[in-house]
Amino acid sequence: MNTIRFQDIGSMDYKQAWDFQEKLFDEMVGLRTGRNTSDESYSGYLLFVEHPHVFTLGKSGQQENLLVNEDYLRAKGASFYRINRGGDITYHGPGQLVGYPIINLEAFGLGVKDYVYSLEETIIRSLKHFGISSGRLTGASGVWIDAEDTQKARKICAIGVRASRGITMHGFAFNVNTQLSFYHMINPCGFTDKGVTSLETELGKSADIELVKQIVKMEFGQVFKTRFAF
Repeated sequence: MNTIRFQDIGSMDYKQAWDFQEKLFDEMVGLRTGRNTSDESYSGYLLFVEHPHVFTLGKSGQQENLLVNEDYLRAKGASFYRINRGGDITYHGPGQLVGYPIINLEAFGLGVKDYVYSLEETIIRSLKHFGISSGRLTGASGVWIDAEDTQKARKICAIGVRASRGITMHGFAFNVNTQLSFYHMINPCGFTDKGVTSLETELGKSADIELVKQIVKMEFGQVFKTRFAF
């Protein structure tokens, strides 16, 4: 069984967290290629974090999917970054659980497609703990509620990853108690005809984010067949 180092880093500025990911990514590449000769045996990291209001645009994303200018974003206390993950534009903010797995895909016997499927499966299983049925939407990544109904389909968890030299970065953004009004400033993930939702919205009440973290971490461990070190 693989071992992953887990860290809940609380609230952190997006760029600061991105730089931290890059540092861990370089460490994992070093382990994979033999440049890092650490005696410790581990297959990656899983970081949990919440970000202040920020919009990120993936390398293949379209700037037009940001529906306001950056001056407006600043007035709303939000920042904007073009980043090196796949996917289009998304939002991160308080009340959203962001997960960054920085793992060696080879150690888990996974390709990128299966890796994304496993991230989705982690959130799908986690939602079941709250009595919520969710699934996948054909042609789109992430986790959706009422995915089979094109009129009702709404995304509760976005996924955007980068995989380079066999190591992953970025990950998932699970709307727990997220302020959904910020999504009005973008076409989320490039969609103009699909909505977004949160666990709070689906439950009709605020969710205990610490409980959500425990459940997501447990399900991640089961889906990826890994144990955690600290």
